[in-house]
Amino acid sequence: MNYRHAFHAGNFADVFKHAALIALLDALAQKPAPLCYVDTHAGRGRYDLGAGEAARTGEQAGGVRRLLAATPAAPLRRYLDLLRRLDPDAPTGALRHYPGSPLLAAACLREQDRALLCELQPDEYAALRVLFRDDARVHVHLRDGYAALPALLPPPEKRGLVLIDPPYEAQDGEFAAIQAALRAAWLRWPQGVYAVWYPIKRRATLRPFQRWLAASGARKVLIAELQVRGDDSPLRMNGCGLAIVNAPFRIDAALAALLTALQPLLADGPGASQRLEWLTPD
Repeated sequence: MNYRHAFHAGNFADVFKHAALIALLDALAQKPAPLCYVDTHAGRGRYDLGAGEAARTGEQAGGVRRLLAATPAAPLRRYLDLLRRLDPDAPTGALRHYPGSPLLAAACLREQDRALLCELQPDEYAALRVLFRDDARVHVHLRDGYAALPALLPPPEKRGLVLIDPPYEAQDGEFAAIQAALRAAWLRWPQGVYAVWYPIKRRATLRPFQRWLAASGARKVLIAELQVRGDDSPLRMNGCGLAIVNAPFRIDAALAALLTALQPLLADGPGASQRLEWLTPD
């Protein structure tokens, strides 16, 4: 794979995905029993917004920088507070280091919880190992996340969340891999919560995957989507979404509040919109 998330760190898709991830983990943490977080495509865990790839693309300007420059609505405060807490340069003022999903998830986990992180690229894996070398709750694996799921599931904790966030280098072909991995995973761990992130270029390319989800037999499948511009270009990402299987109690209300707060801040054209829909409510 040639994909490097550093080019896109802090963009609008990161903002939506990470704010939703925090909401999901907070919902699961309402019960005292331990939980396990599994990340199939973990990345390096933290990104320097002021240098290298992130500075070159400037995608952060249309994402996290807009939120930091605005007065945050209540649903966004938890996310923004965590960003500042997890930035080693936070005392200097402006956000410099953006946390990836592994670091945000670890900040949401409790003493009794555990995280299993998979990363296939050796340099990203090495950075992830260094980041979590002092956190005994976090276990980092140099392996393909799809292939790892059968070995990692079900975890001893019985409860938890699997985040499937691939790079989509294979474009539409990625959905076939997701479907196979999801089916195998929930057969082994039917009570687990699964969140699949996906980009939106043209909505027609998503319909087969969402039809499959609706007919798959999975329970409580919720779709949450944010578009920052019209659904009219296959050459750029116009929005993104999460498909959540076994969606936690009342997560729809939390995501509705997030989408309502994010859309006006991240909109990049008249076609900006949001969607929250149960594919299978039961």
